[in-house]
Amino acid sequence: MSSYWEDLASRLDAIYEPEDFEAAAYRLVSEQVIYHSDRASRASYGLIELYERDFSKVLAPLGISVMVNRQLRYVVALPRHARTSTATVAQTLFTLVLRGLYEDGARAGDLTEDAEVMVDFIELQEKYRLMTGRDLPPKGELDTLMRAAKRWGIARRLDDDDSAELTPLQEQSVSGVAIRPAIVEVLGETALTRLAQWAQNTSSEVDAEETTVVASDVEGKA
Repeated sequence: MSSYWEDLASRLDAIYEPEDFEAAAYRLVSEQVIYHSDRASRASYGLIELYERDFSKVLAPLGISVMVNRQLRYVVALPRHARTSTATVAQTLFTLVLRGLYEDGARAGDLTEDAEVMVDFIELQEKYRLMTGRDLPPKGELDTLMRAAKRWGIARRLDDDDSAELTPLQEQSVSGVAIRPAIVEVLGETALTRLAQWAQNTSSEVDAEETTVVASDVEGKA
């Protein structure tokens, strides 16, 4: 792999170093989604967007497809073979609710310039209860779910700044959520059907089970 990047860099007259390509490839695989709107990710996004074919060629043997959305300016690494593992019911419900909220926001045209759908905490509580028939998890569990959603590249906290650590005051609560556009690729159309199924099934038996929904749709992140 390194020889491929060395050959490419030599053809570009040292505009980029092999390490630049290696770092961007590693970041894409480890983070799954890279957004131009995140200041710390712009260089990686720009490199992958410019040399999409090369990144696709390098990652193909790993079973990973590279998808660049140039209109909304993000890039996604999508596995061609789902990994079998489990995610908790809480993780599954939360991610599916975010997917449903994004669908609603996009349909209504409530998108920011970065194609995100903004949801405040009150709306999140109400929609979660409406969509699942359950109460939103308490703060500690919700914080954990939000960290997972950020790691998967599908949502971030409205008070989250990629250039600085959160202050103690910001850490005290989740003021709201920005649902990110790559959720459409990470959690596809089948997620909406699964959400509808969850809304119809709130029996106590489900609480004791685990599911593979997130592990299948968010490969490498569960």
